[in-house]
Amino acid sequence: MTEEPEETRRPPGTPCWSSLMVHGLGTTEAFYTDLFRWEYEPGPQPFGPYVRALLDGQEVAGIGEMPPDRHLPVAWTTYFATDDADSTAETIRACGGTVAVGPLDAGGEGRVAICSDPLGAIFGIWQAEEHIGTRLSGVPGTPVWAELVTQDTSTVGKFYEHVFGHEAETHATATSDFDYVTLLLDGRPVAAVHGVGRSLPHDRGPHWMTYFEVEDVDAAAARVHLLGGRVVQPPREGLTGRVSTVTDPEGAVFTLVEPRPANDR
Repeated sequence: MTEEPEETRRPPGTPCWSSLMVHGLGTTEAFYTDLFRWEYEPGPQPFGPYVRALLDGQEVAGIGEMPPDRHLPVAWTTYFATDDADSTAETIRACGGTVAVGPLDAGGEGRVAICSDPLGAIFGIWQAEEHIGTRLSGVPGTPVWAELVTQDTSTVGKFYEHVFGHEAETHATATSDFDYVTLLLDGRPVAAVHGVGRSLPHDRGPHWMTYFEVEDVDAAAARVHLLGGRVVQPPREGLTGRVSTVTDPEGAVFTLVEPRPANDR
């Protein structure tokens, strides 16, 4: 993949930002710096300590620290772009989802809401003002894909189609029990829904998975282990490359991906 600076707003319905809320900001920063070469700058503070992760000076993700009295799940959250957070929030409610926080202003950066789909998978919506989201993609250390891991695609796929205008494309495979739908905008893949049935982790429930690109999945997974994280699924061949699902030291789950060259897919 080639380096791709992002200078404009994402089309509505496109994943535009990934953020993580943790208990210990400093130790988490050190983990991702070692793994992805991230540097940091202070982000907006109205919601508590928060930093933006930079790669080659470009914003790629956010990390915030929970108040000491909050004991929320530590997880990466995928944010979808919208031109009108209030209108999108109303659509989410009308389609059976929940709006847990917001919509509210994040300084002059944009307008945000934290939501969940009808089966409980948490995601965010972001109406960009000064902050458009991730400004770099297609290089190691950047988020490159978002995938909803849920019971089955038919239950919740229609929700995202209605809320964000996604078109659903069923993945053709030799095995009929593989339940995977790619979500498209104007014919371009932007995210996916993976139905895993009873394989869904009981301690997590439905969730959005963030994929981060790396040069060498096997080496990166080994590094995660050395840095105090955990390898949940060892490196293996996936749909678009070699992948490994891991956690950081606080337990936030994410997937490492070493994309195949386009002509090998």
